[in-house]
Amino acid sequence: MRMRMARLGQTAALTLLLAMAQSGLAAAADLVVAMPNWPSGQVTANIIKSALKKELSLDVEVREMGTMIAFAGLASGEVDVHPEVWLPNLNSLVTKYADKVQLADTGVDAWQGICTTKQTVEKTGIHSVTDLLDAKKTAALDTDGDGKGEMWVGAETWSSTAIEQIRAKSYGYDKDLQLLQMPEDMGMASVDAAEAADKPVVFACYSPHVVFKLHDIVKLDEPAFDPAKWHVVLPADDPDWLAKSNAPVAWDKAHFHIAYAKALATRKPEVTKFLESIDFTPEEITDMSYAVEVDRQTPEDYAEAWVEKNPDRIAKWVKGGGQ
Repeated sequence: MRMRMARLGQTAALTLLLAMAQSGLAAAADLVVAMPNWPSGQVTANIIKSALKKELSLDVEVREMGTMIAFAGLASGEVDVHPEVWLPNLNSLVTKYADKVQLADTGVDAWQGICTTKQTVEKTGIHSVTDLLDAKKTAALDTDGDGKGEMWVGAETWSSTAIEQIRAKSYGYDKDLQLLQMPEDMGMASVDAAEAADKPVVFACYSPHVVFKLHDIVKLDEPAFDPAKWHVVLPADDPDWLAKSNAPVAWDKAHFHIAYAKALATRKPEVTKFLESIDFTPEEITDMSYAVEVDRQTPEDYAEAWVEKNPDRIAKWVKGGGQ
C-alpha cells in the first residue's frame, strides 16, 4: 500500500513538473533581442520589440547583455537579434560566428576616434594625437592632482575600449595619460562638467552621437588608416592581447548593422525580412542618444512613442522596403 501511494505521489509530482514545464514554454517569448549598454542600441532593441508586437503580434523579450554573450546566444539559439553590431570593432566575432549569425545588409555609417573641445584646443594647443605625447600639454588634463592627465576611453565591456588601449600604447600617450574606463553616461558627464567649468578634456568618441549636438567638438588629427599597420587582438582571443597588438593609425571607416541568428530565416522569415529593411539614419541615431542621455527618457518609452509616430515607415519594413 505504501509503495502504491509512493508511486501515486511520484506520478503526481511528475505530472505537476510537466505541467509547470509546459506552462513555462507557453509563456516563453517568441523572440529574444539582446540589448547593449549604449543609448542607440537600447532604443533600437525596444523599437524592434514594439514594432513586431504591433505589426506581427509577436511577444519579444528585450534582454540586457554584453556583445560577446549575445553572439554566443545567437549561435546557440538563445538569442535571436542584436540591434547594433559595430564594425570593424567586432570583425573577429562576425568571422567566428559566420555560420550562425547574419548581418543585415543595410547599416549606418559611423566614425570613431579621439575628440576634444574647441576650448581645449584654444587653451592647450591639443589638436592631434601627437600632442598627447607632450606631457606639458596633457598635464592640463589632470583633474585629481596626481600630475598625470586623464582620458576616458570607453566602457569596460566595449570592444572599442580595448582597441583604444591598443592605440594609446601604439602611439605612446599611455605613458602620460591615465586611461579611464567607465559607463558612457559617466564618461559623457565628465565632458559636460569640463565644458561647464571651462576645463580641458580629451576623450574617445564616436558618431553619430549626441555629444556633437551638445558641444563644439573637435576630432583630433591622426595618420590615415593603414591596414598594414592595424593589428588588433581582442582580450577574448588572447590573454596577451595588448602586447601582441599594434595600431598607430586612425580607425578604418566604421558602420553598424543589425545582426540576427541565421536560423531565424527559416523559423520566422517575416521577421528577417523586417530586420533587413530597417534603415535608420545617423540623425535618428543621434536623436535616440539625445532622448536617453539628455532628456532622460527611458529607451522603452522613446521606442514606443517612435513606433506610434512612424506607422508608415514600419509598415514598409514589414513589407520588406525601407524609406
